[in-house]
Amino acid sequence: MKKYLIFIIILFIAQACATKKNNDLIKKIDSALDNSVKQYRYLSTKVQPGEYPKSWDDKSQKLETSNSEWWCSGFYPGTLLYLNEAVTAPDLEKQALIFLEDLKKEQNNTTTHDLGFMMYYSFGNAERLHPGKEYEAILMQSAKSLITRYNPIAKCIKSWDSAPWNHASADEMPVIIDNMMNLELLFWASRYSGDPVYRDIAINHANTTLQNHFRPDYSSYHEIVYDTRDGKVTKKITNQGAADESSWARGQAWGLYGYVVMYRETKDLKYLEQANHIANYILSNSNMPKDLVPYWDYSAPGIPNALRDSSTAAITASALIELSDYADKPLSENYIKASATIINTLLSSEYFADFKTNGGFLLKHGVGNMPNKTEIDASLSYGDYYLIEALLRYKKI
Repeated sequence: MKKYLIFIIILFIAQACATKKNNDLIKKIDSALDNSVKQYRYLSTKVQPGEYPKSWDDKSQKLETSNSEWWCSGFYPGTLLYLNEAVTAPDLEKQALIFLEDLKKEQNNTTTHDLGFMMYYSFGNAERLHPGKEYEAILMQSAKSLITRYNPIAKCIKSWDSAPWNHASADEMPVIIDNMMNLELLFWASRYSGDPVYRDIAINHANTTLQNHFRPDYSSYHEIVYDTRDGKVTKKITNQGAADESSWARGQAWGLYGYVVMYRETKDLKYLEQANHIANYILSNSNMPKDLVPYWDYSAPGIPNALRDSSTAAITASALIELSDYADKPLSENYIKASATIINTLLSSEYFADFKTNGGFLLKHGVGNMPNKTEIDASLSYGDYYLIEALLRYKKI
C-alpha cells in the first residue's frame, strides 16, 4: 500500500510538472502571436499589392519580393489571415484581402504545379473563414488549372516543364516531393463540386509518389523523372539537396505533411503508416540536433557546422501536431513532445526575430536552395506561415 501511495504521489508530481510546462509554452505562444501581429504590421509597410514578401537576407539587409506567379505568393496573405484568426487584427485581414485581389488571376495559371501553395493557403483560408461564392469559384478554377498537369500514364502531376536544368527531356516529366502539398486543393474541389476526378487524381499522385519517391528507410528523393510515354521512372535525383542520394530536409517535411493530409482526407491506413514511418525517420535521424531544428540536409557536408533550416522545423512541427490526432497514444505523445520542442526552439531569440528587425519576417535562419546559392541563412515567407499554423494547432490541442 505504501509503495502504491508513493507511485501515486510521483505520478501526481509528474503530471503537475507536465501541466506547468505546457501552460508555460501556451503563454509563450500567445506572446509570440501578439508579437507576430506587430511584426507583420511592420512588414506590411514595406510592400504593396503585387509585391509579395519572399525572403529577407539579414547580412545584406535586403528584402526580396516576387510577383503573383512565384510559388510563395500565397504565404503572405495566408499568414495575415492566420494572424487575424489568432489575435483579432482586422487591419491585417484587410491587407490580406487587398493582396488576394491581385493574386486571384493565378487561378488560370496552368504553367505551375504550385497552385496549392499559391491559392489554397491564401484563398482556402479565406474561404474557410468567410465562405462565399467568389472564393469558391476561384478555388475551383485553381483546381481545374492544376489537373491540366496530370499525366494519366505516369499517374501523377507534372511539377516542372521539361528543361535541361531539371534534367528532363521533351519526353520526360519531373515530379518533386513538394508536389504532395498541392493535393489538399484537389480534395477540397471534390468535396465542393461533388466531382470525384479531383480526389482520384490526388490519390493517384500520392500512390505513385509513395511507390517511387521513397527509399527503404523512408527518406525521400527530391525529384523523380518519368517517361511520359510509358510512365516508367528514368531518374531519381535532386535539385535542392546535397546529393541525389542524400536526404534534403525540407523534402522530408513536405512528404510528412502531405501524407498526413492524405490520411485525413481518405482514412486509408497506408497513408497513416507512411506518415508514421517518415516521422520516425525524421525524429530518430542520427544527424537531427537535440533541439529538432534540422540541418538543411540530413547528409549535409560539414555537420555539425552545417546551416540549419528553420522553415523545415516549422513545417515538421505543424505536421506532427496534426499527426498526433491520428496516431496511437504512445506515438501521439511523442509527436506532441517533439512539436513542443520545435516550437520552444523556434520561439527562442536564436530563431524568433525582435520587433522591427529581420525585415519584418518572424523566423531567422532558413535555407531556400543551397545548391543554387539562393536564400541561404535567410528568412522565408513559408517558414513564417507554417510557424503560425503550428502555433494555432498546438493551442487547439
